[in-house]
Amino acid sequence: MTELMEEALAAIGCWPTARQDEAAEMLLALDRLGETYVASDDELAAVDEALAQVGRGKFKRSPT
Repeated sequence: MTELMEEALAAIGCWPTARQDEAAEMLLALDRLGETYVASDDELAAVDEALAQVGRGKFKRSPT
């Protein structure tokens, strides 16, 4: 497992259960595609920014 994946999984550990399930479903959907997904530079930048915000304690929770 990559460091980024470990960081992402650690970050979502504090999410509500329903939100964690949504994230897991997205990953499983990618796995079922049977193709290697390559994120765009913009997508990777958005993930990096989101993880940085979580690291700083600045993130918005969506209503669940």
